[in-house]
Amino acid sequence: MTLTRRRYDEGCIAAAALDVVGDRWALLVVRELVLSPKRFQAIRGGLPGITAAVLSTRLRQLAEEGILTRHPTLGHYELTPRGHALRPVLLALAAWGARLPSHDPTLHVSPTALMLSMTIMIDADAATGRRTVAGFDLGAERFTSALDGAGQVLPVAAPAGPLQAQFVLGGTGNTLAMAVYGPHPLAELVAAGTIRLTGDPGAAQEFVDLFALPRGE
Repeated sequence: MTLTRRRYDEGCIAAAALDVVGDRWALLVVRELVLSPKRFQAIRGGLPGITAAVLSTRLRQLAEEGILTRHPTLGHYELTPRGHALRPVLLALAAWGARLPSHDPTLHVSPTALMLSMTIMIDADAATGRRTVAGFDLGAERFTSALDGAGQVLPVAAPAGPLQAQFVLGGTGNTLAMAVYGPHPLAELVAAGTIRLTGDPGAAQEFVDLFALPRGE
């Protein structure tokens, strides 16, 4: 069934793109699938403000536009090449939004949103020459994030089993965002029970010191 949608009816290229992904929640649904395929409830878990009905509608619309597909056997949703091409769009929006005075990092942060944010909030100069593999255990979602020596950090969804990393930080999207971007040392957050840390604490502190949110402009 093709769903009736409002469109801008303009020849503008940006308007054509917004006809496809401009509906509320559409880009955030894409965000949740950038690092790994997910089932319906896992997507919804990353978007606590969305209703099941709206998520179902967005998934159908995005599938109709060739942005995602549902695996016929496993039942999860995954991005197509057209969907993955939206990754730089999401990152550019995040970089722009981080500088807004209205940005409130205390609101819900999904695990995937945190991992993607780190790819743009890294101090590339300070990270150049460093090679570290960090682990992030967020319960239902687990990642490794590797410094590549060229000033970039590369998050990857981790398979089942022990995380292959020099250290592992555990918590929620919000508590680990506090660990990565907040002013408190990791040892203080661990002592308070805010996060968990296994492995090399010195390497972990050096790693999170490479990230910072910009001040609102």
